[in-house]
Amino acid sequence: MHIQIENLSVSHKRDLRPLIEDLSFVLRDGDRCAVIGEEGNGKSTLLKIIACPEEAAGYADFSGSVRTGGAVIGYLKQELSEAEKRMPVTAYLAAGPGYDLLGFGDCVDILNQVGFDPALFFDDRPAGSLSGGEKVKMQLVRLLIGQPDILVLDEPSGDLDLEALRWLERFILRCGKPVLYVSHDETLLERTANMIIHLELVRRKTLPRATVQRVGYREYVSRRLSALSHQEQMARDEQARFDAQQERLRELKEKVNRSMASLSRAEAPHAGKMLKRKMHAVTSMDKRFQREAENMTRMPDVEEAIALHFPPCNYPAGKRLELSFPSVETPEGTPLSGAVKLWLYGPEKICIVGRNGAGKTTLMRKMWEALKDRPDIRAAYMPQNYFDLLPEEATPVEFLTRDGSRAEASEIRSFLGSVKYTPEEMDHPISALSGGQKGKLLFLSMIRSGAQLLLLDEPTRNFSPLSGPVIRAMLREFQGGIISVSHDRRFIAEVAESVYRLDETGLEYVDKETVIR
Repeated sequence: MHIQIENLSVSHKRDLRPLIEDLSFVLRDGDRCAVIGEEGNGKSTLLKIIACPEEAAGYADFSGSVRTGGAVIGYLKQELSEAEKRMPVTAYLAAGPGYDLLGFGDCVDILNQVGFDPALFFDDRPAGSLSGGEKVKMQLVRLLIGQPDILVLDEPSGDLDLEALRWLERFILRCGKPVLYVSHDETLLERTANMIIHLELVRRKTLPRATVQRVGYREYVSRRLSALSHQEQMARDEQARFDAQQERLRELKEKVNRSMASLSRAEAPHAGKMLKRKMHAVTSMDKRFQREAENMTRMPDVEEAIALHFPPCNYPAGKRLELSFPSVETPEGTPLSGAVKLWLYGPEKICIVGRNGAGKTTLMRKMWEALKDRPDIRAAYMPQNYFDLLPEEATPVEFLTRDGSRAEASEIRSFLGSVKYTPEEMDHPISALSGGQKGKLLFLSMIRSGAQLLLLDEPTRNFSPLSGPVIRAMLREFQGGIISVSHDRRFIAEVAESVYRLDETGLEYVDKETVIR
């Protein structure tokens, strides 16, 4: 079984902005193809066009050929629909294709394969009430019950814990089926991908460009950087030679003009003709150089990473912050963990890890409730569910507006431009933005708040491999304190100074190296 895409072009209906132009590729057995690119560049749209074109048709126009040869496509969506969130877990699994064709024992085998507690097979809780990682595992179970020929996975790694991420790596490597997936986890990309599709929007997001290479992620990045560096050096060298030629021509023209101005009447007839011929030769040479310049190597036209940084932060000198909770439990009162105590010594950067469903997000909410109104420390919060803070129907400009002045509006649009928002996207409702664009919006809000302490629940999960290093550098250089939850091994390695694991007994300090291996 394979997928064949020919000359696919996609544009956004709302603002007629092109997303993809003339993309062609073939996905064969054994291909593990990662789709990468900046936020809002059409990665999820590409997957929807292949697996669920009727959903993409609601907001995108597309043309070209998508041939699947009758293959069964297993499609893992980035988010559950509102109706699916309300379904009991057991009903959600039963509603999937192929459920009636498999025996109970086969379904349990799949549950065990994914690491999904078989008891949840009979769970009447709404699917939307599960933790982020449990939702992903639940979707994978339903997908595998359908016995697909081809897997199309939109951010399967987004909310998985470290153990599940390692399972996902093994699953992608061993499944033997064609896999087309989007992931922002650089470690997972390095360990699994053997084919890359890179979607870019250059020239201020007006010109789509797609690169397809049958290489691993690390080799693709290395090749790309090497090619860009070589092109940039050639462009600089050729420009330097052209500038030197222009300088010599300028000097020749000035010399001829001075000679013509200094001719005496006696010299003028003969010498003047000679100088005019020389000027004509210089002018012809200049035209030739200008024609050659049209074919000079150009500087690389690439999509640049976002530009973000926190202003200087005056964390209270000698501040020792203590957070203590007698227990961590679900909103329904189900206990998740015993007593939790955490001390933050100065502007320390702490990361909390743990299995899915251990209560990490619940703990972060408790910490935010305890800190948000304290007068002695200015805290800011990035929830795992962005809509806990973001108003869905407001625009990015409206969300960031405080005093409504013209100067503030100009500053906000400049901020949004620095993180690659187009002018049209600045006035879109937040609900229409990609996950990465929403994440950028929360970071901009935190930057403008003057926060001294950041509470971050999976801060890098929606950012592309291109933006990820920028986010990590920004947080590493932040002068205040950070308490985070993350399964991003690059984030843990580069940002976290201390790592704690949350389980049913509480928080336990763990060695960072054992976590990121």
